[in-house]
Amino acid sequence: MTPARLQTFLAVVEEGTAKAAAGRLSVTESAVSASIAALQREVGVPLFERSGRGLRLTEAGTAFASYARRILGLMDEGVTAARQGVSPEAGRLRLGAVTTAGEYLVPRLLASLRRQYPAVELTLEVGVRDRVFALLADHRLDVAIAGRPPSGMRLVTRATRPNSLVVVSAPGVVTDLSAATWLLREPGSGTRATTLALLDSLPLQPPVLTLGSHGSVVASAILGLGVTLASADSVAHLLRSGELCTVPVRGTPLSRPWHAVTNPAPTATTRLFLSHLTDSKANPETTFFPRGPRRARSG
Repeated sequence: MTPARLQTFLAVVEEGTAKAAAGRLSVTESAVSASIAALQREVGVPLFERSGRGLRLTEAGTAFASYARRILGLMDEGVTAARQGVSPEAGRLRLGAVTTAGEYLVPRLLASLRRQYPAVELTLEVGVRDRVFALLADHRLDVAIAGRPPSGMRLVTRATRPNSLVVVSAPGVVTDLSAATWLLREPGSGTRATTLALLDSLPLQPPVLTLGSHGSVVASAILGLGVTLASADSVAHLLRSGELCTVPVRGTPLSRPWHAVTNPAPTATTRLFLSHLTDSKANPETTFFPRGPRRARSG
């Protein structure tokens, strides 16, 4: 079982056909088919089944795909860790962040890191909570900045930063909270899940409007389309300017600290970043506080 076969397998998973996977990998379609056939012989069970003109995973293939991603991620991480042991200040850091943190918190952290360690190779993946933690679990990220990690994942919280969620709207919009439209983030968002849990705890069944990102939710709130639950840090400037105001709602503000989360064995450059993250002199406005390694709780 070679890395090339695993990469080919995942290309077919993501592209849906051997032809599309071949185009992505710059090989022939017959080479892709041969690689998949050889892999299936090694595994001993069918990994794909025909679906129209394409291929879809069998139940066994679905189970195998998550391991294939992790195997390739670990191999890449191992090579990186070996190289970073020599010079962590010039290593690679693959950072992931949920949308709110990625738009308002992480850029300041990266700016201060770049000033102190200009040779570090940085990449940032911004997405919803579910995707960010899935990438981290597959070793395709080195560290994630998000809310508390899901239970059951072998992930470790290294540091936290206080964060609260408040209900906001444009001034004068809310006269009757039970009739106000609640603006929701997209499925997979941690803020969306928290908002729905808050609504379940209140004697309200309000109209809701789902929007595609944190930015669109906040912009819609400013325009008076409804109320929304947002990180106080992310809307602080809008509250100061008067474009938004807080709406008193039972149970709010909600404490939802930011977490800096890694896999159990972080690389040298990741450890360097975590040290930088908790340096109040380097990050006076965005300091995280060290936390003894704690794994995500099992279900």
